[in-house]
Amino acid sequence: LALFLIHTPYNQKNNNNIMKLSLALVLLPLTSAFLPTAPSTSFLTKSSSPLSMSATQFDQETYIKDSKEMRLKHLEEQAMYALKISCENYDNAVFPNAMIAGDVVITHLLDRLGYLKSGKAKIMVVDTFHLFDETMPFLKSLEDHYGFKAEVFCAEGVQVGDKAGYDAKYGADLWKEDIEQYDKVCKVEPFQRGLKTLQTDCMINGRTRWQGFERAYIDQFENAPIGGGLAKCNPLAYWTLEDTFDYIAKYQVPHHPLHAKGYPSHGDAKDTIPIPSMDERNKDPQEGECKFVDWKIVGDKTFWFDYASERKGRFVGLANKDGSTKTECGIHVAGAEKTFDRDLWESGDVKELTIDNAIETTKQAPGVVVVYAPWCQFCQGMEEEYTALAKELDVPVYKLRGDEERDFVQKNFNTQSFPTINVVDKSGNIKKYESEKRDVKSMKEFVTANL
Repeated sequence: LALFLIHTPYNQKNNNNIMKLSLALVLLPLTSAFLPTAPSTSFLTKSSSPLSMSATQFDQETYIKDSKEMRLKHLEEQAMYALKISCENYDNAVFPNAMIAGDVVITHLLDRLGYLKSGKAKIMVVDTFHLFDETMPFLKSLEDHYGFKAEVFCAEGVQVGDKAGYDAKYGADLWKEDIEQYDKVCKVEPFQRGLKTLQTDCMINGRTRWQGFERAYIDQFENAPIGGGLAKCNPLAYWTLEDTFDYIAKYQVPHHPLHAKGYPSHGDAKDTIPIPSMDERNKDPQEGECKFVDWKIVGDKTFWFDYASERKGRFVGLANKDGSTKTECGIHVAGAEKTFDRDLWESGDVKELTIDNAIETTKQAPGVVVVYAPWCQFCQGMEEEYTALAKELDVPVYKLRGDEERDFVQKNFNTQSFPTINVVDKSGNIKKYESEKRDVKSMKEFVTANL
């Protein structure tokens, strides 16, 4: 352009030509943005088909393979970023590890980041005394492989590993008699106690959107709820189960031996089955096979990898009290961790009892007593109504924490599960409120009729 300007005499016509040339030179680098870009030759092969419109055709399998690798690389980086945020910005990040596929991925990621050996992330495990025989030995192998020591919690008042002690205290068939009470005793309470013991301020877990509609909108981070609770990090929130097994295969991550036996996920042995399965408890019985053997899926992967299929083999044969199919154990339901670090009924309207004064106090001042556990979601659910009841009644309304003194409340306050509401009359007689309607009107009618 400079040479053109030097050797071209100035006139209006030449000036117009200069303007056109200048514009063309300015726009030239931009034209490539609007032109089709040829694909990498690695994706193209010569066609042998006489019907082909071109001498080359797209290598679909190679492109899919490369695309999955790019996706997995992005997911890894995203998950590690989430874990860094959690472990570097919170003092006590805790990972409750059930050793399912997603959990072993998170364990591997934490190890890659150095947080297991440094102690920036602690591993917590809940032993329900009903896990598969392979599960606790597998935990030991993970501890040896990665060089960490898990904090194991179980039902209150029982030593870790003491199944006989559990049976003696709670009954071997508790899960058959009252599945919700079993969940409280064996899962929710030890889970909350573990979080509190470890002074957790951020909980890392393996929930994903792919696991089902009840988790379809979770994000990688959840802020601590106002009024008590903790922050949550869901590093695999956007992963599919197929992504998870792709990662396990890529890095040859130690994984639970049940995957080789047809289990996409696992929990308690009593209510977990392989998928597919013709088990009579299976609501969708199907023949076929899907396993993870030698770092690859064997059989029809759609049995495991279809949306919400990961946990199809969990909670089989179990139902909630309202008859609906059970899909959660109570640990991850909304509000389950809300009060792990605070008590219930702290406003002063409800008077507090202890085992030292409960019997004598209620004899002197008859009233209403709720036996409760602060970690129990049903106790949490009645907190507002019971407070309102205390404000309406002209008799004392009490609370007695029962999860730490089970023998005492079972013997003296009709308590087999939480919450248990009793009316104590002037003679010291205790009558249990049997209804599950815990609204002010219903509870007040019972109190009025029995005092």
